[in-house]
Amino acid sequence: MTRGVVGVPLGWSAGSLVALAVAVVFGISAGAASLSAADIVLHLLSLLPFGTETPLTERQAALLVELRLPRVIMGAVVGALLATAGAAYQGVFRNPLADPYLLGAASGAGLGATAIIVFGSEFSDSPRALVPVAAFAGALVGVAAAYLLGTTAGGGGTSSLVLAGVAVSSFLAAAQTFVQQMGTDQLQRIYAWLLGGLGRGGWDDVRLIAPYTVLGLLILLVCGYLLDMLALGDDKAVSLGLNPAIVRIVVISAASLATAAAVSVSGLIGFVGIVVPHIVRRLVGSSYRAILPVTMIVGAAFLVVVDIVARTVVSPAELPIGVVTAFLGAPFFVLILRTTRHHAT
Repeated sequence: MTRGVVGVPLGWSAGSLVALAVAVVFGISAGAASLSAADIVLHLLSLLPFGTETPLTERQAALLVELRLPRVIMGAVVGALLATAGAAYQGVFRNPLADPYLLGAASGAGLGATAIIVFGSEFSDSPRALVPVAAFAGALVGVAAAYLLGTTAGGGGTSSLVLAGVAVSSFLAAAQTFVQQMGTDQLQRIYAWLLGGLGRGGWDDVRLIAPYTVLGLLILLVCGYLLDMLALGDDKAVSLGLNPAIVRIVVISAASLATAAAVSVSGLIGFVGIVVPHIVRRLVGSSYRAILPVTMIVGAAFLVVVDIVARTVVSPAELPIGVVTAFLGAPFFVLILRTTRHHAT
């Protein structure tokens, strides 16, 4: 199969980009007010220098640019962050069940973000800007606690790490519930945020997480080759001039930053980081130089499509996007768990 300069199969990379483009157009067009795909493309082209005249009315243009477009972009960004972080966690821990949601990263990020929502105004005039930073700190704490518990108390196996992640996530969720009860005036906002969703997002949220998104994803994509070396074993990696401990710290930090950026604007959206990487791995092979970039694109398309389902399946009401991913991801997780145990035995 023909490959690009970074080892990504050209067919799958091109196909994933086409899938993302189609998902974005359908995501923008879906809704109570119908907008055709052709009109959307023509309007977006009209925004460019020397663009054509827009076919949309002023009201339709405002709906497109101020409501639907930022929501779809936010969905693509969050999907890319969670999926890529999940693939990176699986690579660095050599564990097919590692995932931001199961490993304590998402719960830790949720606790950090909730603490800022409840108490942030006491420390800063602009607490909203502190949410990604607090979520990043919480994500690091969650991952570190799950990894240490899984390796010291359970031996470091697949089941041990998953059980440790569940235990840490449960503890952090309890702490988060305690914190949110101390801010009852924010309870409805926090509850809606916990279920996960993109409807509250706008261009401000896109700008807020943009630097964290670029930094986290860039580091993870660069580390694809290093993860391939880690897969050979620590001894082999050292013989090739690699420091496994430093690589793990860098990858875990970047994956936690990506998770924190996603959670800070979308709430808790589970299973994206385990479903998408496993699908991509079956398509492109085992090299993380290929898995990470394709996972990033497919993850973006996946969450855009899931968001379309969330806002149309019970229209005019809207399902929390975390509920939809749980419906899709829970059976998938059981399938992966059964496959992993079968290979282990």
